[in-house]
Amino acid sequence: MKAFSFVHASDLHLGYAQYGLEARRQDFDNAFAELVEKTLELKPAFMIIAGDLFHQARPSNTTLENTVRAFKRLRDAEIPVLTVDGSHDSAPNTITGTILYPLDSAGLIIHLPRHEGACWRKPDCCYVYGVPNFRSRRKTEESLPEFMAQNPPAPDATVGNVFVFHGAVDLPSVKPPYIEAEFSPGLLPDGFNYYAAGHVHERFLGKFKSGLLAYSGCTETVSYDEAKYQKGFYHVKVSEKGEFSPEFIELSLPRRFVVLEQDFSGMTSAKITELAVQLVKGADEDGAIIIPVLKGVLPAEASRAEVDVAHIRTAAEKALLVHPIVLLKESAVSDEIVRSIFESEFKDLKTKAYEYFLQIFNDRYSREEAERIARSAISLIEPLTKKQEDKVRQVVEELMQ
Repeated sequence: MKAFSFVHASDLHLGYAQYGLEARRQDFDNAFAELVEKTLELKPAFMIIAGDLFHQARPSNTTLENTVRAFKRLRDAEIPVLTVDGSHDSAPNTITGTILYPLDSAGLIIHLPRHEGACWRKPDCCYVYGVPNFRSRRKTEESLPEFMAQNPPAPDATVGNVFVFHGAVDLPSVKPPYIEAEFSPGLLPDGFNYYAAGHVHERFLGKFKSGLLAYSGCTETVSYDEAKYQKGFYHVKVSEKGEFSPEFIELSLPRRFVVLEQDFSGMTSAKITELAVQLVKGADEDGAIIIPVLKGVLPAEASRAEVDVAHIRTAAEKALLVHPIVLLKESAVSDEIVRSIFESEFKDLKTKAYEYFLQIFNDRYSREEAERIARSAISLIEPLTKKQEDKVRQVVEELMQ
């Protein structure tokens, strides 16, 4: 067989105006433009896009025009683009289909599942086979065997064989906890040297069956918790002996995210706002997206709603956006204690109320101080109900000492 190389990319999510910003939609286009530029420099035999080319099955005219222009550059350079659909750009229904179909009809891409045998061949070089995305594990298990029965995979031992799909394989080393694994390993056919996958946004490369399983990852940050992932694609060189050697090529244009995670347990809402503003100001930089992630358990008297998110959002001067994520939890007095107060005999009311106050104050004060405040609260009940102002004043003064 002849030596060759190919580019493997996925999860471009073109058209995604993240946070409602046109600048973010342009960022995803910019990352694609860099991918195309680097591909033209590498001069591979073909490019693979393993799903989620677009963020929606119906991209905007602006996104579509930019994409067509990029694909035309690749076609003019005689670099075929082989695609499968992903969970975002798959056909929403059988009537409307997906935008990938007309792009295929226009000769800008080769949408593998739509072609005879779901494959593409380059003589003395390679055999590439691709399957559609079925969205869920149940549907994949039902429909993929039927699809492959109608389009039998036919890897050829005399050339390099590539299987293209979009979905998570049910392997501990691959499956992120927030993604359903659509593919059990047994569903994927044997005999391929390279399994070019999409859907998992963190890049991965490992041995699988008789070849390699590779996720190239996303080309831009789709969710803030992916900011730490390197963005790029694989350039895979294949020797005359059929040895596959993937090299990860990092992109330089993806937008910089600054994620600031902080535990604010026990702090008042005003203090949390103050510290979060300081964090944002300290991390401010040109064009960045700053994500303050506010974590922790609030004291009983504090509320999530009292955190001044608007003030935090406006704390930066140079960043493109400050987008706070509020994961604060409000303290809750045990339902059992509340219920026991109202179900108890009157003579036991003070004891139950003491337990109730103690649990509230324990969240903020030392045990000794919490007990002192709880006792004072109990001692205020009788003089307050009897309007004994002098006694109330005395208890409060003792509490303030």
